[in-house]
Amino acid sequence: MARSLDYGNMMHRAMRGLIREVLLDVAAHGLPGEHHFFITFDTLHPDVEIADWLSDRYPGEMTVVVQHWYDNLDVGDEGFSITLNFGDSPEPLYIPFDAIRTFVDPSVEFGLRFESQTDEEEVPAAQMVEIEENGAPDEEDGDRGAQPEAEIVRLDSFRK
Repeated sequence: MARSLDYGNMMHRAMRGLIREVLLDVAAHGLPGEHHFFITFDTLHPDVEIADWLSDRYPGEMTVVVQHWYDNLDVGDEGFSITLNFGDSPEPLYIPFDAIRTFVDPSVEFGLRFESQTDEEEVPAAQMVEIEENGAPDEEDGDRGAQPEAEIVRLDSFRK
């Protein structure tokens, strides 16, 4: 069989590199203007590090909001660590880039969605998401609040 280019995985690496670059900038300079992030990740990923009570409350998937209060943002090659406030209780988290399912900045209508491979024929693809802001998240919990609705633009529609 002839070698082929794995565009799906190349795109995943590029988009995760973009997230890393954004977080490095925020770690160095803070969040500019109205920028804030909704980051949804797989809590079952083997390298995710979150408190037991969070993994019990969110078995499988969790969305965190990086906006008004965060601390200790440290970005590495494979993921990032951050301390977020959950009901007046600071909790450290470590989120590998491979565990991220969506990354959204509703202030500029930007978002990425990573879909996993569902069968051997399907190539996973990162997708750009058009965001329509739909209210503020529930910041009291610091986790899963109201999320913006997203219109997904599938890259498969551009394939021939």
